[in-house]
Amino acid sequence: MKNPMLEAVSLLLEKLLLISNFKLFSSGAPGEDKARSTFQELNSFHRGDVLEVPRTHLTHYGIYLGDNRVAHMMPDILLALTKDKRLTQKVVSNKRLILGVIGRVASIRVDTVDDFAYGADILVNHLDKSLKKKALLNEEVAQRAEKLLGITPYSLLWNNCEHFVTYCRFGTGVSPQADKFCENLKIIIRDQRSVLASALLGLAAIICLGMASYTTLPAIFIPFCLWMAG
Repeated sequence: MKNPMLEAVSLLLEKLLLISNFKLFSSGAPGEDKARSTFQELNSFHRGDVLEVPRTHLTHYGIYLGDNRVAHMMPDILLALTKDKRLTQKVVSNKRLILGVIGRVASIRVDTVDDFAYGADILVNHLDKSLKKKALLNEEVAQRAEKLLGITPYSLLWNNCEHFVTYCRFGTGVSPQADKFCENLKIIIRDQRSVLASALLGLAAIICLGMASYTTLPAIFIPFCLWMAG
C-alpha cells in the first residue's frame, strides 16, 4: 500500500524540479543561424545510439532508430484528453509539454531528428562516458526502445526521458539529473537558514491570514521537518 506522505513529498519535489528548470520549456523557435541536421550528420548516427540535446538547465535524450527516426519520452497532456492520433502525433508544443509534466502523462514516441533536436546541437552516446557503464549492443538498444513505444506514466524524478534511454542502453533506468537535483535539495534542507526562513514565512502567513488550520499547521510542521532532516 502506498504511503500518502511519501507520495505528497514526491509530488512536491517534482514540482520544484519543474519550476527550477522552467527555461527548458520556454525556449523559443530555433534561430535562423541554426542549420538543420545535414545528410552527413544523419549518416554519422547508428541505430541504437543515444542522442543527447543539451538545454538551458536539463538535457533531453532519445534513441536513434535509423532512417531519421528518434524514439524519446515526451510529456503531453493531450494524451489524457484524446485518442485521436492525428492530434497527438503532431510535434508537442511547450504548453502541451508543461501540462503533461504536471499531469504526469507522457508517451514514448518517434519523431524526426530535427523535431527531436529543435535546432540544438546533438551529442552522441555521451552517457557511455559520463556513466562509465558498458552499453548493450546497438540493435538490442533499438529493439528495447521500440518495444516501449506508446503511452507511459511520467515523473520528473522517477520516470523521465533519461530513465528511458539508460534502461534501453544499459539495462537499468537511472537519471543523474534527477539525482543531482535531490542532492542539491538535501543541501538546502540541511542549511539551518532554511528552517529560519520557513518559520518566518509561516509566521507571516499567520499574521496575514489569521490563526487557521491551513496556516498554523504548515507554519509548525514545515520548520519542524526541516529541523529534523537537518
